[in-house]
Amino acid sequence: MLKRREFIKSCAAGIGLAALTPEESLEMIASLGRSTAGMSPEQVAIDEDFWFQVRMAFTEDRNIINLNQGTIQPGLRIVQEAYRRHSEFSGNAGAHSMAILAREVESSRRRLAAHLGCDPEELVICRGGSEAGQIVLLGLDLKRGDEVITTNQDYPRLIAALKQREKREGIVLKMVKLPEPPVPMEKFYSLVAEQITPRTRAILVCHLTHYTGQMAPVRRLAELARSKGIELIVDGAHGFMHFPFKLSDLGCDYYTASLHKWTMAPPGNGMVRIPRDRIPKLWPLTPPWTDNPNDIRRFEDVGTRSPASRAAIAEALTFNEGIGIERKAARLRYLTDRWVNRLKQYPQVNFYTSLNPGEYCGLVTFGIQGIDMGKLSEYLLEKHRIVTSHITHPDKLVDGIRIVVNVSLSVQEIDYFADVVEDVIKKGKIA
Repeated sequence: MLKRREFIKSCAAGIGLAALTPEESLEMIASLGRSTAGMSPEQVAIDEDFWFQVRMAFTEDRNIINLNQGTIQPGLRIVQEAYRRHSEFSGNAGAHSMAILAREVESSRRRLAAHLGCDPEELVICRGGSEAGQIVLLGLDLKRGDEVITTNQDYPRLIAALKQREKREGIVLKMVKLPEPPVPMEKFYSLVAEQITPRTRAILVCHLTHYTGQMAPVRRLAELARSKGIELIVDGAHGFMHFPFKLSDLGCDYYTASLHKWTMAPPGNGMVRIPRDRIPKLWPLTPPWTDNPNDIRRFEDVGTRSPASRAAIAEALTFNEGIGIERKAARLRYLTDRWVNRLKQYPQVNFYTSLNPGEYCGLVTFGIQGIDMGKLSEYLLEKHRIVTSHITHPDKLVDGIRIVVNVSLSVQEIDYFADVVEDVIKKGKIA
């Protein structure tokens, strides 16, 4: 086994994790935990030797600084290797091999459920966060005139699912017009609560929005919804495996997630928690071949597909467990604070994300008065090879750049980004 000092020497010689087998890579990640035993998450967050070794687990192009890690996060070497291995195995004997591999997906279900804090028999593994949300929103047994409440800052694809039901079935979609973010939690709660009527059947909110990371007062909304017999659906695409929490902390009925984001599983993976008593009441998005109304897998029968992507979720979970969610979140906050603290000293910089403790982590959106943010995003990429996401809102509530960090990034990369943006601010124009 490589010791920590030996590993750093090997990286200096151009070897590092790239030369290790997947098993050796996992052992190295495990050794990181042992080497920081007794340290607080905040202490580990600033241990650059620790995070240098973590960064070597990724297959990122280091000629690019990727600060748009909110759409899909970069590849982990052990995940990519597992996906390749599972794909090859599933081709060995067709349906026979695929059936063997499909049984391994049950381990991923069990482990995902443990992280979320629910019964594995309540957890659907599906093809992404959008499908996860659609399973619930299109599966609810609603009648003409029934109301569903969401906000104008929720995910457009899920809003589109509700608009289809409104057009096709006559349900009533009530869109809460939240003001420009960040929206205070009390204001958020009151704006949603005042839209509830006796016809309200469901409420959809994001744990954190993709626009700005705006958090919803999920716990309070869950308590309100339960008292009135209303279903609460939480879109957790940017919540799960981003920072530590359990389902019991939220109290919601349904929770969805996109696993190729903060979990760093292969693309095409998502999940949704459906309470046991709702499983037979929810219509499957695609009707299963043989329907057992009490089996959570009734929502996963979408025809023939390779189980390789789902089986590789296990390696992504192993990587996250090796780091630890508390240490991961502390590192994400540390990297975020590093650039935020430099830019917030300028009065012309506007943050669309709440910087109150506990209301942000690795996703922050900002704007600069007098600067075209779309052109700035293009400039960062073309001139400095910094990938960002230009975020706008249909109601013109947001026009900024979203920065989403990950443990694959170095402080030097974060500082370079801050240097470039500071230069633009000082000059008052894009060079």
